[in-house]
Amino acid sequence: MTTLEELSRAHRWLQELRPLPVAVLEELRHRYEVGLTHHSTAIEGNTLSQSETQIVIEKGITIGGKSLVEHLEVIGHKEALDFVIELSEATTPIGEREICEIHALVMKGQDAGDRGRYRNLDVKAAGTEYVYPSHLHLPELMEAFAAWLGTADLHPVDLATEAHLRFVTIHPFRDGNGRVGRLLMNLLLLRHGYPIAILRVQQRAEYIATLELAQSTDDRGALDDLIQAAVKWSLRETLVTALSSSAVVVKDDLRLAALAWIGEGK
Repeated sequence: MTTLEELSRAHRWLQELRPLPVAVLEELRHRYEVGLTHHSTAIEGNTLSQSETQIVIEKGITIGGKSLVEHLEVIGHKEALDFVIELSEATTPIGEREICEIHALVMKGQDAGDRGRYRNLDVKAAGTEYVYPSHLHLPELMEAFAAWLGTADLHPVDLATEAHLRFVTIHPFRDGNGRVGRLLMNLLLLRHGYPIAILRVQQRAEYIATLELAQSTDDRGALDDLIQAAVKWSLRETLVTALSSSAVVVKDDLRLAALAWIGEGK
């Protein structure tokens, strides 16, 4: 069984358990809201810990010794994730307007002049000689990207991975592309009934290396492995939480099969 087949099987189990009780949904949303916001902003250099991120999100309390920008990054990402969850429940196409709105929320309070607007200068990837597409080509590239999103016929996890890669390779914004790209990846996963997948700050070097490899050689294998592992972890976490609820009605064979699969990951 390939990894994608394994993920599809776990996804089918999860679909059989739906609709999940409100308490389960709230618990999962709380975990992923804090986890994704912490790790995605930390990959970009934010120094707030996960517990500090939780305090900022849930209590609105500032953390001593941390910059205003770091607080705004967390707040903006959380609001962008809320918007992504709303979009995931809609059936309308994901277009340039939605992508720009995600960026505007991610960058809230940080750089008002560029929020939700494509860059107007040419840039290189930091620390490398990789040159992103000229800003002059961004309108046509993003129009084509949005059109591709609406027609691509791929496994949902492949679609999310390829969309993330294409987006960050276009690099349409001056800043915030990584955070927007990871939110876009999760928007596509959520629309297809998969849970949020978190790329962790501890994987930062590996993540950047897999992106650079895919951009320079068209070899997406390592990036596929990284994102599929993140999806697998989230599916296991979601199934564990759902199966722990007495309010979830589960067939015996599904419970046994799911628990055996979950146990393989420990």
